[in-house]
Amino acid sequence: MIFDKPLYLFLAACCTALSMVGCGPQPAALETDESGSYTVVCTVGMITDIVRNVAGDYAQVSGIIGEGVDPHLYKPTRSDMVKLSGADVVFYNGLLLEGKMTDVLVRVSGAGKPVQAVTEAILEDTDYLLNKDDGSEYTDPHIWMDVRGWLQAVPVVVDTLSAFDPEHMEIYKHNAQQYIKQLEQLDRYAQQSIASIPEMQRVLVTAHDAFQYLGRATGLTVRGIQGVSTESEAGVRDLEELVNYIVEQQIPAVFVETSVADKNVRALVEGANARGHTVVIGGSLFSDAMGAPGSYEGTYIGMIDHNITTITRALGGVAPEAGMQGKLSGVAH
Repeated sequence: MIFDKPLYLFLAACCTALSMVGCGPQPAALETDESGSYTVVCTVGMITDIVRNVAGDYAQVSGIIGEGVDPHLYKPTRSDMVKLSGADVVFYNGLLLEGKMTDVLVRVSGAGKPVQAVTEAILEDTDYLLNKDDGSEYTDPHIWMDVRGWLQAVPVVVDTLSAFDPEHMEIYKHNAQQYIKQLEQLDRYAQQSIASIPEMQRVLVTAHDAFQYLGRATGLTVRGIQGVSTESEAGVRDLEELVNYIVEQQIPAVFVETSVADKNVRALVEGANARGHTVVIGGSLFSDAMGAPGSYEGTYIGMIDHNITTITRALGGVAPEAGMQGKLSGVAH
């Protein structure tokens, strides 16, 4: 397995001389099934949502890691391997988010199909990427928390689908333009909403360190109990230091995550309360996985809207009753 470098870099070394925008050999001519579509498989829901918005009806798009599942710890099943092997195009995040799936992704790429990291464009912008505080080369993979950063994944999807299915290139570009309009409005909402929180209360404490890109984009100070990957463990000293920080800063609320156990966050609440400072659980945030399929929170926009609205209200800011919902009605789909 590859532990020190993102999978993208490994695959890129294997395809330097190839002209395909994704990784792996140049794709064969498009073969469609009777419905006229091809199959795309994505690792996580945030990517799946981009691809569905861009591909429209021209591809059958599905994801592997679903609601409430932690991709840092996820181990691919036999059915996942069959699904990936049978796909025409595969998208993954990269930056070691899908660490335990690396072997499978390398194998699928070697079979001659496009296997593309949506973070490809961002990897070229080293000033944008965030690393762990310990000076290691482990890069924070949670780029989707900053809408402006995640926007950079959309052209990667467009280019990859267009190279595989050039007949519908203009449709993919059009769909992407409409989706980007919605994402730009979501970004404006995030900025305005977080800015309404009193400055001294703009501190986000969560179960693991998945929100640094959001913090940098909106001015939130972010503290996670666990590190960038949930494979790291929080010790007693870590919890004590964070309790002290919460009490000293008079932080009103901390947050649990849908894909991470809440015991450590509840320990923070108990510790702060024992020190005479009342802190509450401000809500449950989506970090590494979106909401239920078919729900508003089961889309990338709904996921981020939920997070921003929940954080804003719990920390003393003002967010509209319906959050972003309804605001997108004037944006073309």
